[in-house]
Amino acid sequence: MSEESPFKGKTGVRRVWNALHYSLAGLHAAFCGEDAFRQESLLAALLIPATFMLPVSGVGRALMIASVLLVLIVELLNSAIEAAVDRVSLDRHHLSKRAKDIGSAAVLLALINVLVVWICVLAG
Repeated sequence: MSEESPFKGKTGVRRVWNALHYSLAGLHAAFCGEDAFRQESLLAALLIPATFMLPVSGVGRALMIASVLLVLIVELLNSAIEAAVDRVSLDRHHLSKRAKDIGSAAVLLALINVLVVWICVLAG
């Protein structure tokens, strides 16, 4: 017997359409409910257009944009981990703290990655 979710089962275009709506709902939830995601979105809204004003190669521009988008991706995953941990229990527990701290560390590394990539590309 399958252990998959009973909500799975849509295929083809219907699955893609549903996935798009779930993804947009997730972005909306993150933007409305997560201060860090809003701040990092603002950073992306400033940095991504800036890449088109800088004298860098296409590959350099792609690396710069990808590094910024990676921050948003990691923040979404971190927020999902935090929500799941909080859903299980709001009690203080060392494993809950560890999960949240590790997610936060991943965001920090993604932000450091932006800095390193941008310096490397701009320094040539």
